[in-house]
Amino acid sequence: MSEQNDQVRTTSKVRRSGVAVLLGAVGIGALMAGAGTMSGVIAPSQTAAIAQNLSNPAPNAPAPAVLAPVSFADVVERVKPAVVSIRVKTAVEQTSGVDGRSFGLPEGHPLERFFREFRERGGSEFGMRGERQERGQPRAQPRRFGMSQGSGFFISADGYVVTNNHVIDKGMEVEVTTDSGQTLTAKVVGTDPKTDLALLKVQEEGNYPYVSLAKSTPRVGDWVVAVGNPFGLGGTVTAGIVSARGRDIGAGPYDDFLQIDAAVNRGNSGGPAFNLNGEVIGVNTAIASPSGGNVGIAFAIPTEAVQKVVADLKATGTVERGFLGVQIQPVTKDIAASLGLKEAQGAIVARIEEGSPAGKAGVRTGDAILSVNGKPVDNARDLSREIANLKPGSTADLKVWRDGSEREVKVTLGRLPGERGAAAQPAQVEGTADTGRLGLRLAPAAGVSGLDKKGVLVVGVEPGSEAAERGLKTGDVIAEVGGRAVQNPADVQKAIADSRRDGRRAVLLRLETEEGARFVALPTPPAG
Repeated sequence: MSEQNDQVRTTSKVRRSGVAVLLGAVGIGALMAGAGTMSGVIAPSQTAAIAQNLSNPAPNAPAPAVLAPVSFADVVERVKPAVVSIRVKTAVEQTSGVDGRSFGLPEGHPLERFFREFRERGGSEFGMRGERQERGQPRAQPRRFGMSQGSGFFISADGYVVTNNHVIDKGMEVEVTTDSGQTLTAKVVGTDPKTDLALLKVQEEGNYPYVSLAKSTPRVGDWVVAVGNPFGLGGTVTAGIVSARGRDIGAGPYDDFLQIDAAVNRGNSGGPAFNLNGEVIGVNTAIASPSGGNVGIAFAIPTEAVQKVVADLKATGTVERGFLGVQIQPVTKDIAASLGLKEAQGAIVARIEEGSPAGKAGVRTGDAILSVNGKPVDNARDLSREIANLKPGSTADLKVWRDGSEREVKVTLGRLPGERGAAAQPAQVEGTADTGRLGLRLAPAAGVSGLDKKGVLVVGVEPGSEAAERGLKTGDVIAEVGGRAVQNPADVQKAIADSRRDGRRAVLLRLETEEGARFVALPTPPAG
C-alpha cells in the first residue's frame, strides 16, 4: 500500500519515501589473478594490484579465477530482524453531501445523478444496507479512515523504534509488524518535523532485536544496504553506494542529507541504510524523481542528526535547539565585495531580534559570521545547523567580519522559539524621488499608513535595472545602505556616493520585506 502522505517537496520533485534501498552493482563480477580463490568483498586497495596482475600476468601463471558477485547476505542476516513495517490509521476528511466524487467519479460525470439517487434510497436494491433519509433531515456522514505504510527499525531491546515523522503524522493508531510477522501496537514518544524524524515505543514488553547507529560518517563510494517495506512488501533488501554528502533538497531548515543510488519507493520511508558492519548510517527519507517513481536517487538523514534528535525525543519528547536570534542570508560574491571580504563565505546578519541572545552579546546587522566555535561557516545553512546542534544555555564563540576586520563575539544561546509573523503592507506614499541609474524610485517610509518600519520605501523599480535583477520590488523598505541607517532618498544617494568614493565595486543594502530582512548588493553606479 502506498504512503498516503507522500508528496512533492520541492520544484525539482523531490518526493518523500524511505528506506533508501541502494541498488548497486550486486551483479558485478571480480577477477583475481593466481591459483587461489577468494570470497567476499574485495577491498578497494586490492583492485589496482588485481588489474596489474591481469594486464601483466606472471610467466606460467594459471588463468585468473572469476569470483562470484559480491554478497551482502551476512549483513542482511544480522540486521533484517530489527527492521519493521509500520502501518498507520488516519482519518480521511469527509465531504458534505453526496455527489459522484463520493463514488470515485469526477465532478459532472453522467452517472453522478444515478449514484446520488442510489445513495438516497439506501442502496438496498444492490444488496447494500442503509436507512432511508427522512425528508428535510441531513444525512449523518460516516467517519472514514485511511491507512498509510512506512518502515522503521528498533534501536533498543525494550522496543524503541525510529521512523520518519511524515510516516506517522496525523496518525490515530500505529502498528509495528516485525520481520517474524508479529504485529505490535506502538505509541508516539515524540516527533521532530524540522528533521522529519519520529520516535515510537511498542507497548508489548519483550526483548527485541535492534541495531546500532554508526559513530562515523560514511565516505562517498562506500557500500550501503537497506531493508524496508516498499509497497507493503516488508523485508525488501537492496544495496548501492553513497554518492554524495551534505545535500540540501529544500525539505527543512537543517537539510544535510546523504545521497545514495537506491531503488526507493513508496512505503520505504523511515527505514535504515546500513554500512557493511551492520550499523545504521542514515534514515531513508526522500527520493528525487521527475515522474514520481524510482530513478535511483534517494536521500537519507545521517546518523549524526539522528542521534541527537532521538536522544532528545527519548528524554523529553521534544527537541531542544540553540537560538541565536538573528535573520541571516548567504554571503554572495557581490556582498563579499561590498564588505571587503576576499571570499564569498559565511552568513551575513540581516536582522537581530529584539532582546535576542545575539543582540545582548553585541552582534550587529551587517556582521558576516565566519565560524562557530572554531568551525568554519561556509553559508547560511551551515550556521543554522551549527547553532541548532548546540544546547540552549551553551556558549557559542563567533568569529565575525565587521568594518573590514575580524572580531570575536561570545554568545550565550537561548531556546529556539516558534515561527515569527510577516510584516505589514505599505499604503499611500508622498514625496517620492528617483535614484537614476540604480533603477529605484524611493520615498521616506516614516508616516506611511500601515507601515511600522523605519527607512526608505521602494515605490517603483525600473524593469531590467540592476535593482530589478536582484529582486528588489515595490513595498520593500531600505533600512541601511553601506552599514548606515537611512531615512530619506537623499540619505540613500549620499551613502551610495560615499561607497563609490571609497572604491567599493558594490554597495550593500539592508532591506525589510514581507519575507523578512535581507541584504542585497547593488553594483555601484558610475559618477555623473
